[in-house]
Amino acid sequence: MSLRLLKAAAAALTLCAFAPAMAPGPAAAQSFDRPVRIVVPFAPGGTSDILARLIAPKLSEAVGQPVVVENKPGAAGNIGADAVAKARPDGHTLLLMDIGSLAIAPSLFSDLSYNVETDLAPVGMVMFGPYVLAVNPSVPAKNVSELVAYAKANPGKLAVANSGVGALNHITAVALARDLGIDWKNVPYKGGSAASRAVVSGESTVIINGATATLPFVTNGQLVGIAVTGDERLKALPNVETFKEAKLPLDDAGTWQGLLTSGKTPPEVVAKLNAELNKILAMPEIQSKIAEQGGSVRPGTPDAVKTWLTTNIKSWGDIVRAADIKTN
Repeated sequence: MSLRLLKAAAAALTLCAFAPAMAPGPAAAQSFDRPVRIVVPFAPGGTSDILARLIAPKLSEAVGQPVVVENKPGAAGNIGADAVAKARPDGHTLLLMDIGSLAIAPSLFSDLSYNVETDLAPVGMVMFGPYVLAVNPSVPAKNVSELVAYAKANPGKLAVANSGVGALNHITAVALARDLGIDWKNVPYKGGSAASRAVVSGESTVIINGATATLPFVTNGQLVGIAVTGDERLKALPNVETFKEAKLPLDDAGTWQGLLTSGKTPPEVVAKLNAELNKILAMPEIQSKIAEQGGSVRPGTPDAVKTWLTTNIKSWGDIVRAADIKTN
């Protein structure tokens, strides 16, 4: 073989050796080439908004692009969710919200403009925040058994404040009344903070609401803590029993905050986002700040969120239909 042919053969072998590294693969499909949006479908200041602004700077570092938080409130979260469902499916538009609202939406809204299970792709769970069941101090009850006894002896007298018709804490109160055989009124307000203030003032008498909004009123004595959902008692309320300890149903009710993106986003992009989200949730400073909100991180897989949604769409839907809850 001539020297010229030997050099050509060597060059060809060198090119083949480097070809796999040069070929486009999953990394190319996972690239982020412009700013990323995290849509929060509620007003600023709530739990979803706080979490989005906590995660955004860390996610920006991970993907090498600015990450901006955009509040798109309205229609119980459906305006923002619809915007993400219809966005370009490339992982650059994300949705952070209480996915309990998504689980309720199909049974609550007959004209829903998107399909929760196909038009949105779960990225991962972010946080679980327990509910606190509390009462105005005028209610003669310090624990679950006393509250149930009082409610049964005084049907229709207790007024349970909620953050809006069809909100998860509204549905929880309806389900509790059904399962415990009690009769109390459900009173809607414009958000959890307004509902908490209404019970503090005595306008309503009972609340089932997220720990973030309710804990301050209980710890300063303006409300009396009766029980909390979740697996364990809250450090801030060590003497308040859990729903499970009190043998109440719905012990896993609460705010389940999740991150999602557009439904047809490539699986490798979703996997990349999930990996980065779980890294962020493993950071001690993030865990500490989420604990300050009364919650705990819930890292996991997209499939786990998908299963959670499928299960809860059915279970919460059964409650909505049985109680004939309407949004208008």
